[in-house]
Amino acid sequence: QVQLVESGGGLVQPGGSLRLSCAASGTFFSINDMGWYRQAPGDLRELVATITSGGITTYADSVKGRFTISRDNAKNTVYLQMNSLKPEDTAVYYCNAAAFVTRWMTGDYWGQGTQVTVSS
Repeated sequence: QVQLVESGGGLVQPGGSLRLSCAASGTFFSINDMGWYRQAPGDLRELVATITSGGITTYADSVKGRFTISRDNAKNTVYLQMNSLKPEDTAVYYCNAAAFVTRWMTGDYWGQGTQVTVSS
């Protein structure tokens, strides 16, 4: 079983920065891909960024060049550095992890989400 806890959300002015963190804990064999998703009220949840266990990253076009995803495997933690924030970045941001809970069994886990609000 994997528990994901996000932190770092809050209110920031346009052009500002935030750094989100997501720490995984519990019982698992390993964590593979991790990612950040976001969901604004009334909208579908969308992919923001992903990172493999080897550090290969992908980004949504809307955040490319502004956001950076990274991870610390020793700490089982994934980060999302968000720069040049825009009002349209306002959403609840969710951490996601694909993990082997045993040697052979995979699971997909989500955090509770953290609110990011970009407004003057």
